[in-house]
Amino acid sequence: MAKALFHKSQRVFVKPVGTWAVIEHVVPHWVKDVAEPLRITYDCGLGRPFHAHELVSEQALHNQNRVAGEDDDMMLEQWFIDRRAIKWRAGEFGVTLANPGTFPVVATDEGGSGGWRVGGSEFDRDPQRVEHQARMIVHTPDLMRIARRIAEFAASNPSEVPASLKPVAQHCSLILRNVYRLDEEVTVAAE
Repeated sequence: MAKALFHKSQRVFVKPVGTWAVIEHVVPHWVKDVAEPLRITYDCGLGRPFHAHELVSEQALHNQNRVAGEDDDMMLEQWFIDRRAIKWRAGEFGVTLANPGTFPVVATDEGGSGGWRVGGSEFDRDPQRVEHQARMIVHTPDLMRIARRIAEFAASNPSEVPASLKPVAQHCSLILRNVYRLDEEVTVAAE
């Protein structure tokens, strides 16, 4: 059963759109003979209804920024594993996994349609490896956040970083430069 997390006229940050909006309508989705709504969506006047995981209240954002000390954490993506039914083979051929008859798809957008997936033959060749890769990919944004904090701390406090952690901080910095392609921007600007 669903409970409303936001209320009408509440100002929220809409993550998929990247803007602030006011909730115009709280839309419960009812099922016959059930006392509470099955799910709740929120109409913010942006063309489609949004689920609670796509919205952030001002209070939650304030608390998050106070704890994290960063304003851009709300923009960091949150990826998740979506399970899809295996259509390319019969169910009795299934491999013994935690979720038989399904394969992982890493959803990297709020709608759950875009992201990472493998083909059927690749999944059948090594399902445990594909499951492991999906879990690694889902946690990449969190690992990027940790790497950024380590690199920023080492850059701002070089004398406080133990000698054994300096190579780790340098490696974090190199990974961030590669991911954000900072070397290419510096090279292009120099030319």
